[in-house]
Amino acid sequence: MSSGKSKTMSVNENYSRRGLLSASLPILGFFTLPGCTFISSDGPSRSEILNNAATTVPSAENRAQFVNIELNNTVVTLANAFTQNITPIFPKIVSGNNAVQGRIGVGDTLNITIFEASAGGLFIPAEGSAIRGGNFVPLPPQQVEISGAITVPYAGSVQAVGRTPQQLSKEIAKRLAQRAVEPQVVVSIQERRYGTVNVLGDVNTPTKLTIDPGGLRVLEAIARAGGPRGAPYETLVILKRGNATTEALLSAILQIPGQNSLLSPGDIIFLKKEPKYYIALGATPAPGSIGGINNRRFTFENESMNLMEAAAKAGGLDSNRADPRSVFLYRLEARNVLEQLNIDTSSYVGNEIPTIYSCDFGRSDAFFLAGSFAVRSRDIIYVAEAPAIGFQRFTNLLSGFSSNANAIAATRAY
Repeated sequence: MSSGKSKTMSVNENYSRRGLLSASLPILGFFTLPGCTFISSDGPSRSEILNNAATTVPSAENRAQFVNIELNNTVVTLANAFTQNITPIFPKIVSGNNAVQGRIGVGDTLNITIFEASAGGLFIPAEGSAIRGGNFVPLPPQQVEISGAITVPYAGSVQAVGRTPQQLSKEIAKRLAQRAVEPQVVVSIQERRYGTVNVLGDVNTPTKLTIDPGGLRVLEAIARAGGPRGAPYETLVILKRGNATTEALLSAILQIPGQNSLLSPGDIIFLKKEPKYYIALGATPAPGSIGGINNRRFTFENESMNLMEAAAKAGGLDSNRADPRSVFLYRLEARNVLEQLNIDTSSYVGNEIPTIYSCDFGRSDAFFLAGSFAVRSRDIIYVAEAPAIGFQRFTNLLSGFSSNANAIAATRAY
């Protein structure tokens, strides 16, 4: 009896093994078929793209060379110094000349009033002083011609452009001195057309402003245009003067002495919003799992951000996948920064060199280093997966195959 039972179990075991093998082979073979689409994907596979290409250019010889640097105190200090210095600021020569702001220009409209010491002169008749109630006569407003001159009765054509109202007053009085009774002249600018500044771009109220005799500065012009729409640390101020153009970050104009420059007639101020951002890839939480964020492109929330803050905003390291020893920051670093670190850059071309900064978050001092290492706009942070993750995926895949094969074998046994 026992012999028959053992024989039956042996037959069942053999059948189960053969069933398992026969069930597994089709599954394994199915995954090895060319162009297999059983596993869903977002697009064609690498092999499909390479096999269907008309021409393929080998890239092994042309792969980008890069520098790998492990973060330490010296590296952080030198890199941060350059990060602070790349903030756009106005050159010193950009400031306008305060002395010329009150001068008359082409297109300005002038008010001219002529006074005489007594009636009976050139402009005030003897019998008219009592009726007029004063010893002055206002002239009709005049707009400065393209030639730069205005016309004053009995004084002729008088050059106005480049003079202050006070200088023009003296010139007109001098010309009338031989015909009027102790003439005095008052000149004022009714409407400025020459001394104007245009404020455009990312402001609340784009406008044209006139420059007062006391001058007009950049921040005052922006304020009179309603202020910027964006935050100061992501607003670029572009100043165009003649054929020259320069730019500065709005936050730098606010903080650095001498950046709030005086403007000159004809200046154009254009505000442009340039959000600062970085990209986080690799073993960080899946997009959409942190605060509803559905991408891996993160904007700065302040003027500056360090590596620790950037990693935290991206959700930190995925505890199930990340290798804390392998946190990397990719950027194009300035050649002089690497040279100060005694790195040979002779084999690289250009002033920007591909550089990868590595930080071992498994070290006890890593958080101090990451907390002081400044992130730049367009940096890429990559967190590598732990080495065991690949093996874990492989075993999970085999476990899935085995479960399916056992299920098929069990079905056949019945």
